[in-house]
Amino acid sequence: MNETAIEIESVALRFGKKEILRDLSLSVPRGQTFAFLGRNGAGKTTTIRMLMGLLRPERGRIRVLGIDPQTNPLEVRRRAGYLAEDQRMFGWMKIEELLRFLEPFYPGWDKALAARFLDRFELSPKTRVQHLSKGQSVRLGLLLALAHRPELVILDDPTLGLDPIARKELLRDIIDHLQGHGVTVFFSSHLLYEIEPVADAVAILDRGHIVRQAATEELREQVKRLILKAEDYARVAPLPGALDVRKSGAQIGVVVERANKTVKALAASGIQPEVMDLNLDEIFEAYVIGKSHESTNEEPALERVA
Repeated sequence: MNETAIEIESVALRFGKKEILRDLSLSVPRGQTFAFLGRNGAGKTTTIRMLMGLLRPERGRIRVLGIDPQTNPLEVRRRAGYLAEDQRMFGWMKIEELLRFLEPFYPGWDKALAARFLDRFELSPKTRVQHLSKGQSVRLGLLLALAHRPELVILDDPTLGLDPIARKELLRDIIDHLQGHGVTVFFSSHLLYEIEPVADAVAILDRGHIVRQAATEELREQVKRLILKAEDYARVAPLPGALDVRKSGAQIGVVVERANKTVKALAASGIQPEVMDLNLDEIFEAYVIGKSHESTNEEPALERVA
């Protein structure tokens, strides 16, 4: 069995003259809960649609559960569950009718599991889809993505439209359920503070390109904010691996990628910075909108940290 659930190698795509994805590469091991992060318009939904065979890249290679979604999209959809950002369903159908309609398309469809999710999501089988609220529609979409016991679940911003309690229930209960069954979960989200406790690893997408992929704990361990006196910073600036530099009074705050190495190098120069931990939201911000170097109104540095 292929040990990788998702492989994307050097994928590129343009819509007209606009570059959407450029040299996009990432790998997701089986059994991992993987968060795909990026601002609106970064290319997250486009990438996910490619994984499901709904869009074709101009160049590059994609494999989902070892399958090429461009040549065999139906097999991907049989083995993977998918909740789209703009999920559309037959509004005139009752929920129970929709479930009966979809069941024959999935050899692994589990009626008992579907019934449990109906109860868990407080969805009445007799309700017509067009009468569901936004939150109810999202919960029904999740049910449809999970009822055939997929090996891989792909969720495009799954908490969009849910109230805070429902979001926490989804990310805690549903993902815990999937992790307990060894299911790979690949999901995009803009609510970083909520995904941080459940994501094993993350990829940060910016302007159609992956700027960092790492285990969540590795990111938190390596990426820190260092607080230096302005005069000390002027001696060593710019620091290697700097993602964001901000001045506050007589202090400079620098977010760096390899904090331990940088702190040791600063110590060798007689500088002891204050080291601050960052959450995933702050790390994401440093990668996508951080300024790597700002003028501090000091003389240019004569030496740099090695």
